Amino acid sequence: MVKINDSLSRITKIQIYFMSMNKILRGLGVKLFLKKSRGLLFVGKRTHITHKQYIEVGKNVKFEDLSEIQGLSINNLQFGNNVTIGRNTQIRPSSYYGVGEIGYGLKISDNSSIGPNSYVGCAGPINIGKNVMIGPNATLIAENHNFKEKSKSIKSQGVIHKGIHINDNVWIGSNITILDGVTIGSGTVIAATSLVNKDIPQNTLYINKKNVYSKNI
Repeated sequence: MVKINDSLSRITKIQIYFMSMNKILRGLGVKLFLKKSRGLLFVGKRTHITHKQYIEVGKNVKFEDLSEIQGLSINNLQFGNNVTIGRNTQIRPSSYYGVGEIGYGLKISDNSSIGPNSYVGCAGPINIGKNVMIGPNATLIAENHNFKEKSKSIKSQGVIHKGIHINDNVWIGSNITILDGVTIGSGTVIAATSLVNKDIPQNTLYINKKNVYSKNI
């Protein structure tokens, strides 16, 4: 575990240790059913983890309070060492009921984190590199609906999946949306509230404030 700040009082340290121990105890119960697990797993209160046999975790992985981790996927959910999934974050590759296509899944590498209140739709492949920081209220959707045939409903035309790839050492601000088919280069910083709908080269500061655009389809 990471060393607690020495400047904190004894009572504060005891509170932190007690909270952490409760999460570790919950994690011990979850680890029994995972496909792979190494080291400590911290599981917060009222966390909902389903289809555990499709989930792999490294050391010191944290699923914070109220997070929802749905494992059902063809390539599993893979969490590296020291990964944190923030409070009230959802990770969903597939339908709750197993209908339709089964989603691809997620790989998030060492020392990366997804902030609270985020949504990760990994029906298509999502790969997140090492040392990636994703702020709160993020939305990542690795799926697009087909809509070219006007004689059919959009829902009946199915979907396509290109995937999302985020390289190492990326800082992504709060309230961002990342759409299917995007690759983000290493060393990139994405400003808060940006819409990412195209590839971003490495070592780039990217700002896109979701300009309004419309045309007849």
